[in-house]
Amino acid sequence: MERAGLDGIDQRILSELTRNARMPHAELAGKVLLSRNAVRQRIERMERQGYIQGYTIVAGAETQDLVSAFLMVYRKDRMRGADVLTELKAIPEVVLCDVLSGDFDLMVRVEARSHGRVQEIWEQISSLPGVTDTVTAMTLSNVIRRVSQ
Repeated sequence: MERAGLDGIDQRILSELTRNARMPHAELAGKVLLSRNAVRQRIERMERQGYIQGYTIVAGAETQDLVSAFLMVYRKDRMRGADVLTELKAIPEVVLCDVLSGDFDLMVRVEARSHGRVQEIWEQISSLPGVTDTVTAMTLSNVIRRVSQ
């Protein structure tokens, strides 16, 4: 995938970091045939420009045990419903929240340690001022799970 404003070396650096974000600059430098300092400068520039917006952990087997659910949330007022979004950001098990067009207002993905915790979160979201209704769908299995680039 071509990213505007990045040369081929930048693209290779991003590709390598996507595979292993903890790769030492010296090792990365050897892969892209630059000095360690040049790689560090390019990474810092791409961070400033927003091409690299953070580093994350993709947990191993422990995430297999999480219970996942999607909550479709209806807000009373789509345009002035920022309080609901603020509350959702404070729930650590909320891993995704998208504003939707159409019938539903928000799509919220919850990943929790148990069905009971999912229910607690559902009750918390349902009782928020500004939420009129929710529809919940429990995830049965993950067929495809990609980390976006």
